[in-house]
Amino acid sequence: MTDHAANDTPPVHTADGGDPWPTIDLLHAWLHAWLDAGRAHGGREGLLLRILKLSEEVGEVAQAVIGATGQNPRKGVSHTWDDVRSELCDVVITAMVALRELAPDAREVFADRLASVAGRSLGGPRDASRDRPDHF
Repeated sequence: MTDHAANDTPPVHTADGGDPWPTIDLLHAWLHAWLDAGRAHGGREGLLLRILKLSEEVGEVAQAVIGATGQNPRKGVSHTWDDVRSELCDVVITAMVALRELAPDAREVFADRLASVAGRSLGGPRDASRDRPDHF
């Protein structure tokens, strides 16, 4: 999420450490304006391509893990665990912006889903299906 020229970046908005959604809304609005200015694809195809950005970010996490563990013999240790943490944050931010793209009420959609996953995983009587976190 940091591959834009300096003059293309949105105004700095410092989160207060609390609710991330106002910042996500700003990022979403900025992204929309930035992409609309140079859009090669619109409509459904453009939306799908924006969501695919999430896969790119996940790939960067994998690259950072490989680099932090030195698993590429040609490169050795090329990343730190701080790099991995930063890339994971980029995945979360990108996913939140993508959710905001699909749902103007992203805050509520996310809160409902988080409550559902937490309730299924943490609450209620234990059963065998809860012992295997095979999906969220």
